[in-house]
Amino acid sequence: MIKQRARRAFSPTKIPGARWVINQYIGCQHACRYCYAKFMCKWYDYGRWGSWVVVRENMPELVKGRYVAGKVYMSSVSDPYQPIEKRLELTRRILENMSKRVKISILTKSDLVLRDLELFKRFRSIEVGLTVNGFEESVKNDLEPYSPSIGRRIEALKRLDESGVKNYAFISPIIPSLTDIEEIISDTRDFVTYYLFEFLNFRAAGAEFRRFLRDRYWEAYEVMSNRDRFERYARDTIETIKRSGVKIGGIYLHYPELTMLK
Repeated sequence: MIKQRARRAFSPTKIPGARWVINQYIGCQHACRYCYAKFMCKWYDYGRWGSWVVVRENMPELVKGRYVAGKVYMSSVSDPYQPIEKRLELTRRILENMSKRVKISILTKSDLVLRDLELFKRFRSIEVGLTVNGFEESVKNDLEPYSPSIGRRIEALKRLDESGVKNYAFISPIIPSLTDIEEIISDTRDFVTYYLFEFLNFRAAGAEFRRFLRDRYWEAYEVMSNRDRFERYARDTIETIKRSGVKIGGIYLHYPELTMLK
């Protein structure tokens, strides 16, 4: 753990649908192999991604008395409910101090988020998302070694819904032969407000992950590394999504030439 004092709480962002981002942590103990935030290692040279976390300990003070217009996204280079949060309660203290007029969207892979259910209800506009990618447990342990099980995340979505907190399922990363879109939707559609779908960003996942996918999950690699095969896969998957009838908040391809598919 590396302690740091931040200069500001809210930073402008280009994340679709959001105007601001808040990152009280930098780095993530879930250590997902494909994580797109690994680029932060260029500026935070503390070792392998997943082995360190920067804690911006003054964030709860920085949000006091601050209001920003537009949606605030929490978080872009970390998980606000990664394991260290259970002990530090930094995310919790930020939400306690934050103006309840702020419009906020929280995304996590952890059912620890349920700890703060009553706190969420104080906000005028809040949504809480869980990343659910449908990986089998052995694959999940391979790709996301220290994250909670998919089952626990699905249960968290259900609990959020039962508590009256708007939720969403972030289906990401969608990887050929590893992600079953129909099964995920079938398991969650009764209690999820809306869905976001994101195909694996093959480039941002990094060369090390591409080699890992090639060596361990060749069928997935074959599709992801071939533009024509990926286009066919993406087209079929998007048709499946649209036929499901669920509310779609967005579909992200990360393949600029293929945006016409959406």
